[in-house]
Amino acid sequence: DYFMKKHFWRIEYSITLFVVFAIILMFIPTKFIAAKEATYISMWNETINKMEYVFSAMNAHSDSDILKGLKSAKDDAQREQLMMSLVKPYLRISESNMLQKKSYQPKYMNGKVVKPNDRYYFDKLYLTKNNKVVGFKDIKDEDVFHPVFLMMFDMNGVKGPNVWGKDIFGLNIFIDGNLSPIGSGWSINELKSDCSSDGTGVGCSHYYRIGGEINE
Repeated sequence: DYFMKKHFWRIEYSITLFVVFAIILMFIPTKFIAAKEATYISMWNETINKMEYVFSAMNAHSDSDILKGLKSAKDDAQREQLMMSLVKPYLRISESNMLQKKSYQPKYMNGKVVKPNDRYYFDKLYLTKNNKVVGFKDIKDEDVFHPVFLMMFDMNGVKGPNVWGKDIFGLNIFIDGNLSPIGSGWSINELKSDCSSDGTGVGCSHYYRIGGEINE
């Protein structure tokens, strides 16, 4: 009888350890992923600060050839070339750093693949010296209240998850040299809805900037 009780005690003890271990395994990935995303958000905030510095320096010299060129460029190719000339020293990129699209396929937060006809699809992507992926897109609009450029930044480069709102964020750039995170001007409800597993995640660029909570 003593040995039977001891045997059952060992079984119960083993089961308890197994259950505890399983619970720990369930929570570790979630916490680990959240920590990584918090790091990407911190990197995103640093990137915005750097870009704000770049464009404030440009605005301080409003008679610069680049600014004049952006306003009078004849086509998107010329504007993109001028934009490259402006930001490449700060982002440490060049034309030779263009990324092969086959090795990189961004997705939205809801799991859908970003398609070529989408607003947030970037045909030209570059890999920076510190392994970020940077994209430029000309969307010139004659209305000064709408952006003329979109920029995207993947905080950890070609490594996964390559998802908007997780490790990919973006900026609107205006003809006067001002910029804002994508999602700026949206209502808080719109931001919360988009920065979720049901949304695209592009609005997270502004949502996290204003202190929104990480969607787990």
